[in-house]
Amino acid sequence: MIHFDFLWALIALPLPLLIYWLPAKKQVQAAPLKMPTIIKGMQTQEFAPEKKKTSLLILSLIWLLVVLASTQPQWLGEAVNVPTEGREMMIAVDLSGSMQVEDMTLNGRSVNRLDMLKVLLGEFIERRSGDRLGLILFGDDAYMQTPMTFDRKTVQQMLDETVLGLVGKQTAIGDAIALAVKRFDEKKDSNRVLLLLTDGQNTAGKITPDQALELAVAKDITIYSIGIGADVMIQNSLFGARRVNPSSELDEESLQRLADETGGYYFRARASEDMSKIYKLLDNLEPVEQEQQQMRPLTALYYWPLGLALLISLLTLLIKSVSNGQFFIRRKEVTGVKY
Repeated sequence: MIHFDFLWALIALPLPLLIYWLPAKKQVQAAPLKMPTIIKGMQTQEFAPEKKKTSLLILSLIWLLVVLASTQPQWLGEAVNVPTEGREMMIAVDLSGSMQVEDMTLNGRSVNRLDMLKVLLGEFIERRSGDRLGLILFGDDAYMQTPMTFDRKTVQQMLDETVLGLVGKQTAIGDAIALAVKRFDEKKDSNRVLLLLTDGQNTAGKITPDQALELAVAKDITIYSIGIGADVMIQNSLFGARRVNPSSELDEESLQRLADETGGYYFRARASEDMSKIYKLLDNLEPVEQEQQQMRPLTALYYWPLGLALLISLLTLLIKSVSNGQFFIRRKEVTGVKY
């Protein structure tokens, strides 16, 4: 749908007619300049009636296009739902060396923890329509991979492109929480949520989890922590198969405390099925805003008539220049005058 922001500008359309109808200014007749006629009956084609009509038509079209551009035409796009209340959700993903342990099953095949997380967390991100999401990756240090944005596809793409060892092999949980606290916007009407996913304990970083917890409590940030890793895994060696606990390094006590003191929850994901249930539970705990407003995106169109007016003007000048040049050459040939 086309909308005109300054439709009243159309009142300028008859202005050229007013100027055309104004009485002509009386000119003082000067002494005539007599020029010899080389060829009897030769007329200057510039003042032919047909050319006057054509010039008038071209000028009228250019004026019409300029006035049309001044009305600021805009294209109203389809209505888009916009949430009335914003939720800011920061997702902190552990990329330490232990995330390569293949103790998860996805679609009937064994995968490592990071690959499982990419698939299921990607589905969770896709459902968070209306939330501003951010992505933090942490290992030896914590890094902001994606700032807060409504563009869920970008967040998901950045998650898919992560690789093990990208930010080190250790686990800086405290730094990840502190970075999330720093990047949350100060909005009173916004729910600030941190989703912390890790399979270990804090082994690196400049800030301890306890120090980061104080910052999160002070800024009213809710932490949902998820401990990833199976309890039992069969490991084959030269001495035969043996049962091991691949999650022996997981600090569940610390993750539980982070969640409890910020009003969140701690979840344990021992399998991909557990992780899928956790994300569905999070959808219930932090539901997507349902009350929405609608907006229609505007696309400016004024440059189309303005550009067309400029193009017509340039073409007219070009054609006129070429015509005058040809007439000048023919006149030289007739008169035989050398220049």
